[in-house]
Amino acid sequence: MKKLALITGSKGGIGSAISSQLVADGYRVIATYYTGNLQCALDWFNEKGFTEEQVRLFELDVTDTEQCAQRLEQLLKDEGTIDVVVNNAGITRDGVFKKMTAQAWKDVIETNLNSLFNVTQPLFAAMCEKGSGRIVNISSVNGLKGQFGQTNYSAAKAGMIGFSKALAAEGARSGVTVNVVAPGYTGTPMVEQMKPEVLESIKAQIPMKRLATPEEIAKSVSFLVSEAGAYITGETLSVNGGLYMH
Repeated sequence: MKKLALITGSKGGIGSAISSQLVADGYRVIATYYTGNLQCALDWFNEKGFTEEQVRLFELDVTDTEQCAQRLEQLLKDEGTIDVVVNNAGITRDGVFKKMTAQAWKDVIETNLNSLFNVTQPLFAAMCEKGSGRIVNISSVNGLKGQFGQTNYSAAKAGMIGFSKALAAEGARSGVTVNVVAPGYTGTPMVEQMKPEVLESIKAQIPMKRLATPEEIAKSVSFLVSEAGAYITGETLSVNGGLYMH
């Protein structure tokens, strides 16, 4: 039986790379998509050339606590077990704090931080009972160092790190590891649409003078969920080309 990995935000630049990497590693991936976006998810599924044995599309609103509890409980009944959870869903609503709306704050906290509770809580007890599990939360360099115009995003991404350390302490005796991957600037389709001069100014700040590839982030996740990563828990793996050394 293939191990099962649930990935939120699976259609994004980093999420796609993680999905493809874990399929290549022999996992069956449960790829979540936002409520009502089935056609978009199917287009992604077909574009990536996945089969139904490799990837199951799974409708889930990660900001809806009640829906997550019900649907993930049913998923456990259907599949029997979930071996890996990758919390990757995230949005930005950037703006300087003086002008930030309450809605921009709430949207980012709901999607990037509250989703960790909504998605992980219904699955964590089953992992502990089974005596094994891997949880990887995708944070950001900006959760470590802060970023102008991103108080909401930086707060959520920093919160993910605190959450992960505390949950790692709770899961350790039961063989459940909880870690963070904190990417720096990554060459996703969204980032590569920036103006060339903006991209160049970003690269100039990075000691390695380039963006990460989504595949490099995915391989970090692959390592943490593999047997090679079994003794690592409560850690934040920074994949940022030396942008922020702490």
